[in-house]
Amino acid sequence: MSSRVLFPLVVAAGTFIGAASVFAAGSHSGGHGSTTGFEFGQPAAAAKATRTVNVVMKDNLYQPETISVQAGETIRFVITNKGEFVHEFNIGTPAMHAKHQEEMMMMVEHGALEPDKINRDKMKMDMGNGKTMEHNDPNSALLEPGESAEIVWTFTKAGNLEFACNVPGHYDAGMVGKLSIKPKSS
Repeated sequence: MSSRVLFPLVVAAGTFIGAASVFAAGSHSGGHGSTTGFEFGQPAAAAKATRTVNVVMKDNLYQPETISVQAGETIRFVITNKGEFVHEFNIGTPAMHAKHQEEMMMMVEHGALEPDKINRDKMKMDMGNGKTMEHNDPNSALLEPGESAEIVWTFTKAGNLEFACNVPGHYDAGMVGKLSIKPKSS
């Protein structure tokens, strides 16, 4: 089955499977284009990174599947999409991912996001209230096959997060990893 046929099926399945969590999620901090409001950390300059974590995205999986950091640590994530489809690396809570999946579905509906292509011109469309679909959150990278990107992040408090692909259907298919932030050692 071709990727152009498979993608709408995955999108439809993900829409129905994840509908309850999407509607129960509430609002998330940040949003497309936001650089504030993240209770678990903040973007940082690459020079502040204390280590680099390489993340490979393949079709519906991450390598590594789990990442452990320490509160106060600044990590440089180098993300590479080695899959055949568009994938995302997004750091957040399950509720944030559920809300973000609604935005990603809107990107698909407006033609900004295709199975293996990102239409960057359509991403500039207004979604209402001056928000666009540009997908420029500092905690997220949306990549076509073969592309790479970096996210540099300082984790400010201990807890558990996820890194996930919120392209419709991908999260529900298991493209989600665990991010553990350990308390700062004394």
